Amino acid sequence: MKILVIDVGGSHVKCIASGQTNPVKFKSGPKLTPHQMVRKVLKITKDWQFDAVSIGYPGVVRYGKIVREPHNLGSGWIGFDFQAAFGRPVKAINDGAMQALGGYEGGKMLFLGLGTGLGSALIVDGAIAAMELGHLHYSEGCNYEDYLGKQGRKRLGNKKWRGKVMDALEGFRKALLPDYIVLGGGNAAKLKRMPPQTRRGDNADALLGGFRLWERQNRNAAGPSGNAWTLPIWFVANHAIE
Repeated sequence: MKILVIDVGGSHVKCIASGQTNPVKFKSGPKLTPHQMVRKVLKITKDWQFDAVSIGYPGVVRYGKIVREPHNLGSGWIGFDFQAAFGRPVKAINDGAMQALGGYEGGKMLFLGLGTGLGSALIVDGAIAAMELGHLHYSEGCNYEDYLGKQGRKRLGNKKWRGKVMDALEGFRKALLPDYIVLGGGNAAKLKRMPPQTRRGDNADALLGGFRLWERQNRNAAGPSGNAWTLPIWFVANHAIE
């Protein structure tokens, strides 16, 4: 089965498909609707062959269905029929969960995506739980996303923002007790140091997670010493994706 993977972000939409070595992307933004997204994806991938689609969506997804409109895109996502639009089977998942799936190495992993907002997911022995930690209350009138997201970094400056990130990591570690934490998103590169049992994710993790979404045979197969999925050889050979 050839898979088209779509990573929908607040600033860009990235795509890659089985057998392709270079992803393609286009700008998204606060006015992007699902109709526009599908049209643009089909346009830039018109020469690609694929049998199924994985979509990483920047919002709440339950049982493969979008149930809440995104904060950083246009409207119309709830109830949109992606399978009809693409003419192929489609699996949708929260974008943070998809990136977490790509970076998972077994055991209990907490993923935090430091991007436009704050993505989050927890994977325990291969079972994925998308989370919305960014919407937890942080201070009066503000949540974690207000401080740790892109706008929070611009408002606070890099030094204070790094301190907020370190404080949040310590709090989430104590509350959720992960074996390790993976930090993804474009702003993860702004951190100068990593706390213990914490590492940066790879830029390719979100796209790899889209392939793994279809490859999983047993969602609980991964243990603390192994991985539940195989990596496509062509993908590993071209793993550095900007």
